[in-house]
Amino acid sequence: MSELATLARPYAAAVFKRAKETGTTTKWSQSLAFMSGVLSDTEMSGIVDNPKVSNERLLALILDICQGQVDNEGENFLKLLVSNKRLTLVPAIAELFEAYKADDEGYVGVEVFTAYAFSEEAQLNFTSTLEKTLSKKVHMNITVDKSLIGGVLVRAGDRVIDGSIRGQLQHMQKALQ
Repeated sequence: MSELATLARPYAAAVFKRAKETGTTTKWSQSLAFMSGVLSDTEMSGIVDNPKVSNERLLALILDICQGQVDNEGENFLKLLVSNKRLTLVPAIAELFEAYKADDEGYVGVEVFTAYAFSEEAQLNFTSTLEKTLSKKVHMNITVDKSLIGGVLVRAGDRVIDGSIRGQLQHMQKALQ
């Protein structure tokens, strides 16, 4: 992933700079998410990686799929990626763009994995605790993962907070070895 991030960073930075200049960060966020979804599809990635498919045909196919979902700048961005053979970077570009956007807007995107669903009150309490811990507003994406047994696992950027029973058991196992 680090190699992909290294290659994707200049594209993400350029797109974010352009989005800030034009006040279209939300539009770009939506467009990149759509492009990422399209290019993450296994059939589509097979077409992108197929050397028998010309750049022109590939571009025509992608523009046809993305019609109505991306504006002229998005189309130009796709043309640039196709000509540079960098379409596989779109998911990494979208991820980096979201990180730049979150940093600019003063929040952090947080992935929360929990063994059981939060009640509304528990979610509000957990959100405020995370905001104090991370010193930023948080936008949480909560996923229920029964394999955690109990507790929560939080990923905020490169920071991981493991308060799960599974994590504690793994830590005890390592300590006993």
